[in-house]
This record gives sequence, C-alpha cells and structure tokens, in this order.
Amino acid sequence: MTAAKSDRTIVGFVGLGQMGKPMALNLIHADTDLRVTSKVQDAYSEMLAAGATTSDSLAGLADARIVFLSLPGTAAVIDVLFGDGGLTSLLRPGSIVVDTSTMEHGATLDIHSRLAAANLAFLDAPVSGMQSRAEAGTLTVMCGGAKETFETVRPWLERMGNNILFMGDAGSGQLTKLVNQLLFDINCAALAEILPMARRMGLDAEKIASVINSGTGRSYASEFFLPRILARHFSDGYPLQAAYKDLVSAAELGARHCIPMPVLAAATATYQMSLLAGHGASDKGSMTRFFEDMLAVQFSAAAPHTEK
Repeated sequence: MTAAKSDRTIVGFVGLGQMGKPMALNLIHADTDLRVTSKVQDAYSEMLAAGATTSDSLAGLADARIVFLSLPGTAAVIDVLFGDGGLTSLLRPGSIVVDTSTMEHGATLDIHSRLAAANLAFLDAPVSGMQSRAEAGTLTVMCGGAKETFETVRPWLERMGNNILFMGDAGSGQLTKLVNQLLFDINCAALAEILPMARRMGLDAEKIASVINSGTGRSYASEFFLPRILARHFSDGYPLQAAYKDLVSAAELGARHCIPMPVLAAATATYQMSLLAGHGASDKGSMTRFFEDMLAVQFSAAAPHTEK
C-alpha cells in the first residue's frame, strides 16, 4: 500500500551521473517523495518513469528534509551548497545534507562548519564500489558526522548500500574513503609498472595474468583491470584525471601532518607520468600503456610470446 503523499519524507538528490543515477533510483520507495536535479539531464526521463520528480534548479529541492549530493568534486559541492541560489539559502533549518561525493578532508571540515552555522546538519558519506554495485544497491558507505544525523539518514543509506559504516566525527567518512582509495591507487600503479616488465622479459601476457589472479599477487585492481588490459579496454573504470584528486588530497594531508608515505609518493609519480602522456581520459588500467610505450611492448592477449 502506497503511503499518503503527506506521510512521505521529501528527499532531494543532486547529480545524476554514472554513480548518482543508480543511487537515486534506489532511494525511490513508497515512503519517499524523491526530487532530483542535475546539470546533465539525460537521466530525467528514467527518473520520472520510476516515480521521482525532476527539477531544472536547486529551488525544486527547497522543501526536502534530506538532500543527497553526488558530484564530481570539491568545487562542485561548494557551488551547489554556497553558490548563488545554493542549497544553504534554500533549505529549512534542521534539514540534512548528505555528501556522497569524494573530496578533500580539509574542505569537508570547512563545509561542516559552514552548514552548522546555517543550522543545517551535514554527513560526509562517500561510497566505495563501481557503477554495478551502485545499481545493485550494494555499495559501502563510510559516514562522518553526528551520530544522531547518521541514524536519521540510515534507512535511505541502506537502500544504496549493504555495508553502512559510521566512522566518527565530521570528515571521518572522507578520510576512510581516502585510505581505501590510496591502497587501490597503489595497486593500480604497481600493475602498470610490472606487467610491461614481464612482457619485456618475454613472458606470455595471458599466462602472467592467470598466475597473478590465482596467486598471492591478486588484488581487486588486478581482478578488475587485468582482463581489460589484455583486451585493450581502457574506458571501463573511473577516468585517471578524476582519480588523481585522491593523490593530491593525500599529499596535502601528509604535508600538513608531517606523515611520510614514500610508496604512495612513488605511485603518484606513475599517475603523473601517465597524465602527462595524455592518458587522463582513460581509466587507471591505461597507466600500463605508459610503460608499454617506454619498453616497446604490449601486455595484450594478442601479443605473441617472445624470447628474452
């Protein structure tokens, strides 16, 4: 039985990109009046068909009790919240902003303070998992903020993910996401460096991939990227130029708190070289191409076995 319109919680959602659209779709429920807006409006017809209300501006979300953000980064979040006609000037006191975007830890703390001054609650709740997990509602969600705010929002978070974690005070969600991302980033950089070396030494690419993904060298990065690198598919993951912001955040954090991270610094150099080589629009697997070009080899299923 569908809840009466007056009994439904008004929930807003800003940003219907690769991750935002499936996350928003999973929020549609009998107890929720979902209102969405996005700079790119390609998903509007699908959202309308599923039962959401679309708006061409943030003003359409002014009555929302909770507003989720899924945006490309810090600048976009700040603009949506504090820019001309931003949510801070529209939402009623006591409303909750939940940011599922990935952004700098320091900026997250600043946003928390600015929203608190406007009598708005804030939860930083970045997600881990690719588009397929967003569609399945099986994301990991890492949350930072007041425990009371987390508990209020939890029923909606549980529609987007199956591993919902309260990590502590404001900023703790973003910091947790950063830790996870940096380990993934290091794994990707290691693959990019070592795979072409194996080919240069004459080893068969497909056999090496099989050994890695069945042995102790296995990681989520290898399981995801190795089949794609072999097939020369470099557009199935997050673009390299967008992912680089995690490394910038880590460098700033390390400098501010005097925390040495030499392995991460080396991995960062691999990202920088790949970006300078023009691979920014491709995914992290494309970093392999930088070392392939340098060694005049290709880690490909079509590449013949060669003698050293």
